[in-house]
Parts: sequence; C-alpha cells; structure tokens
Amino acid sequence: MAKSQLVGYVRKSRSGGALNLSIDAEAFAKAERYKSQDGREFVSLIANVDKIGQILVGDREVTSLCQIINAE
Repeated sequence: MAKSQLVGYVRKSRSGGALNLSIDAEAFAKAERYKSQDGREFVSLIANVDKIGQILVGDREVTSLCQIINAE
C-alpha cells in the first residue's frame, strides 16, 4: 500500500514570476531515493497539478509537496 509523505510546500514567489519550493531538510534527508541508469541519485516529489494551477491564478496560497512511499 502506498502513502503520501509531506516533504514541503509550494507557493508563488513574492514577485509572482516563479514558484517557491520550501523543502523540509529533515524530511528530504529521509526521503526515498532512486538511481538513474547513469548512476545519479534522485528524490521524486509530487504536487497536485490542479492546486498548482489555483496558486498561479491566485485562488490558493499554498499546496503540499509530497513523496509517495510504499508502506508495508
């Protein structure tokens, strides 16, 4: 069974020209990682596209940045 682990938040920057990702350092350090074919290590994070859209048009201030993990 998969579950969602909160890693941080997504907000619009003060100038409005970018998205600001605030990532909890402790949560990121504990996040599951995977290796690409060239040996580089990555952390896969997700944010809801509809909620990001609401942030961009000003209907929402913030949304979560999460990682889907396999819970045993």
